[in-house]
Amino acid sequence: MIVAIDGGVATGKSAVGRRVAEALGLPFVDTGLMYRAIAALALDEGVDPKAGAELTRLAGRVPIRVDGRRVWAGEREMTDRIYSPEISGVVSYVAKVAGVRLAMVAQQRALGRGGVVMAGRDIGTVVFPDADFKFFLVAGVEERVRRRARQMQERGEPVDEAAMRAEVVARDELDSKRSVAPLRPAEDATIIDTDELDLDGVVRVILDRIRQAA
Repeated sequence: MIVAIDGGVATGKSAVGRRVAEALGLPFVDTGLMYRAIAALALDEGVDPKAGAELTRLAGRVPIRVDGRRVWAGEREMTDRIYSPEISGVVSYVAKVAGVRLAMVAQQRALGRGGVVMAGRDIGTVVFPDADFKFFLVAGVEERVRRRARQMQERGEPVDEAAMRAEVVARDELDSKRSVAPLRPAEDATIIDTDELDLDGVVRVILDRIRQAA
């Protein structure tokens, strides 16, 4: 079974995906970690995050491995750095490069063999357009800022809500307007408004939908 969970920044898709995967006995892949790992690797190697050709070569030669919340670029673990402000500030530029996305999509499809719950921004539209189940999570900006602030507090990071609000709006615009695999729900996706739902509620909606179709 392949379950695609898409949505914008801080809509809860990673937390929801982990819980859904656990309930279904499937592996979970957060594809956002993969793009963040490429962004971190680019900065380490002095590659301009807007240099498409260089980023494409980098993504094509370095395998990205995801295991739960941990991520590696080649043999280098990037887990401790991927949510830093430095990476968050450039990851959308890296992710919109066509060559980077092609390289990551190939790796993501390989990770899905045998069944997977995969979260991202183009899983149901590009990575697995024939997924068994597709969900697209939405939430208002203020709710997403609150969630992102809570995530940062849990990681012990300083919280600047004004800066986070600007980041959420900017990421939405970059992700939805990019020419390659823009952020949008698949035509056959179930759209879930998560503003009035807690984590358990969203997970329950998804699992009920899957079980009803079984």
